Amino acid sequence: MNRINIVLHEPEIPQNTGNISRTCAVTGASLHLIRPFGFEISDRTLKRAGLDYWQYLDVHYYDDIEQFFEQNPDGRYYYFTTKAKRRYTDVKYDGKVYLIFGKETKGLPEGLLLAHEDRCVRIPMMGSLRSLNLSNSVAIGVYEALRQCDFDGMNTAGKLFAED
Repeated sequence: MNRINIVLHEPEIPQNTGNISRTCAVTGASLHLIRPFGFEISDRTLKRAGLDYWQYLDVHYYDDIEQFFEQNPDGRYYYFTTKAKRRYTDVKYDGKVYLIFGKETKGLPEGLLLAHEDRCVRIPMMGSLRSLNLSNSVAIGVYEALRQCDFDGMNTAGKLFAED
């Protein structure tokens, strides 16, 4: 099974981070949060958006992006940005992957993107519209990585009616 890691660089909106934490919990992805945040971790809107899934969350905190890379030297990093030429579906997410997303207002730092241009991916959008909501972008990325490994380890069968 692939090991998926979601990395949020300087997230600003607590509801987005809460929604992303819930996505991480239900998909088994680890969540990596890089400071500074635009909210307090104890913020009730953050916890409300994540509902009762916090106990299932594997979350890690870092003071800056350098500390993140020092503590996570292995794996394949993919930088989600509206500036990339390659689509997120054009890469193979195998092994231990880190899907890295920037802050809601500015995205990832340009220097970071330029240094890793071959690992930058984008989600296609219409015309000149700016971008999707951060939590939606994370969900799209996570589920593409899961799809590529045929949702290994996940419950893929449901039932419409309760058994008597």
